[in-house]
Amino acid sequence: MKIKEIIGILEEVAPSHLQESYDNAGLIVGNPDSEVTGILFCLDSTEAIVEEAVERSCNLIIAHHPIVFRGLKRLNGTNYVERTVISAIRKQVAVYAIHTNLDNVFRHGVNEKIAQKLGLTNTRILQPKPGYDESIGAGIIGKLPKPMDEEQFLKQVKSQMKTNCVRHTALRNKLVEKVAVCGGSGSFVLPEALRQGADVLVTADFKYHEFFDAEGKLIIADIGHYESEQFTIELLHEIISKKLPTFALHLTKLSTNPVFYL
Repeated sequence: MKIKEIIGILEEVAPSHLQESYDNAGLIVGNPDSEVTGILFCLDSTEAIVEEAVERSCNLIIAHHPIVFRGLKRLNGTNYVERTVISAIRKQVAVYAIHTNLDNVFRHGVNEKIAQKLGLTNTRILQPKPGYDESIGAGIIGKLPKPMDEEQFLKQVKSQMKTNCVRHTALRNKLVEKVAVCGGSGSFVLPEALRQGADVLVTADFKYHEFFDAEGKLIIADIGHYESEQFTIELLHEIISKKLPTFALHLTKLSTNPVFYL
């Protein structure tokens, strides 16, 4: 099985043309015609991830976030991006990233996985991408099987999403029924979540002043960037294992979350 064939399986679910213009998803390091010995799934490619891949006899890393996001002008190891790329090249480990294209698909996408973890039903794309049908776009909105107390729901979010911290706006003393989710930095979908009457928006990376934008009309629940997307690793494994059930597939044992909490 060649790298390009593995990529083909992934891009059947999330075609590369669905990535945002600022993104850099795709094969970042490696030859698409190389034979794959094993695959390591992770959220972020780092030097430690490359080492883990080598230790586990994997010559392909499939990550959610691209290690190279902006153009590299030098490769002399002055930062972690350059060192990771150099290490991958030296050790002949290919690095592929499937980022906003996986964010933008409804079925088998990042946000569907979050919705499943939270038990949402009757889900649909929150903010459809212009020029595409209802199955392409940002975020997902759905309903809980039955309305829940706000604090109880936030505790469930904390538990189900395995996060150490939920930063949220003031409780409104109303039941939670309609929930919007957006993995990663999701403040841009707040206007649409408000327009569609969501009771809670579960996402990450809200800045201080952006919390005011809820204006008491919904609860913003910021669970952390890594925490909101950590189950993407399971998702990627599921996509490949359905087609290649006996292939050497490994979930990383490392947390690449750069944020820690006291």
